[in-house]
This record gives sequence, C-alpha cells and structure tokens, in this order.
Amino acid sequence: MEKINIIVIEDQREVLQAIGKDLIALEGTFMVEECESTSEARDVISEIDRNGDYVGLIISDQVMPNQTGVEFLIEIHKDPRFAGTRKMLLTGLATHHDTIEAINKASIDKYISKPWKKQELLQSVQSLLTHFILEKGIDYRPYLNFLDKTILFEKLRKTT
Repeated sequence: MEKINIIVIEDQREVLQAIGKDLIALEGTFMVEECESTSEARDVISEIDRNGDYVGLIISDQVMPNQTGVEFLIEIHKDPRFAGTRKMLLTGLATHHDTIEAINKASIDKYISKPWKKQELLQSVQSLLTHFILEKGIDYRPYLNFLDKTILFEKLRKTT
C-alpha cells in the first residue's frame, strides 16, 4: 500500500510543532512530514515521489525566508507529478493580493487564518484527503476512520 503524506511547511519551529501536535491523530495512517522551509519541503516531496508514494496534502505558511508559501504552492500546482495534491494556506500574514494569487495561480483548496482552531484544521484535512483519495482512485477502506464520511458516502451513492 502506498503511503499518503501530509507536508507541513512553517519556518517557526514552535508553530510547526503545534500544527504537528494537532495532526497527531492522523499519524500511523498518514505520514506527516514537518518542514521548516520550502527548500526542505521540495527535497522531501521529491523523495516521496521517487519512492512511489503520494503527496496528498501540502499545508503551507505564507511568509518565509527565500520563497513565500504561495510561490511554492504555484510551483507545486504546475508540476504534473503532483496533479491532485491538495493545497492549504495556513497563515496570519497573507495580503489580499497573496490570497488572490493563491486561488488563481496555485488553485489552493483551503485558506485558514492563524491562529487556527484545531477542529477546523482537522476537519479541513479530513475533507481534503477524502477528495484526494477518491479522485486518485485509491482504496479508501484503510483510511476509513479518518475520512470525511459525508463526502465519502455522497461519492459512493453517486457511483451506484
């Protein structure tokens, strides 16, 4: 079974750890990779791809050294290896222009402002991963405990 990875990119270590802590319930079923820069994330994502595994979701901060989250998400959006990868901007400092660019050029799937609420983050991750799994045609049964049942059952109902 291929691994489905969640990539979290945040340059502030304590914030990165807080996000990781909020996603701890998903570990074991999904791989959560914490990256402190877009360059580190790029390396991790390339290795995941080389191993034949999936990048199901990227959660990125906006303001970081060397490259913004939006710039990185645009790069990922243009890379055919990651067609279908879900993208979330989790930030407190994106401008109106950044947000528009993220929607129009990176096709982000979700925007959450900092400080985030744990439940909103988890529900968003569940929803985005459910869509990813269904659209990729991955067997959803091993992930059933962590998927959005409303989305899953609606999709299954439409296919029968």
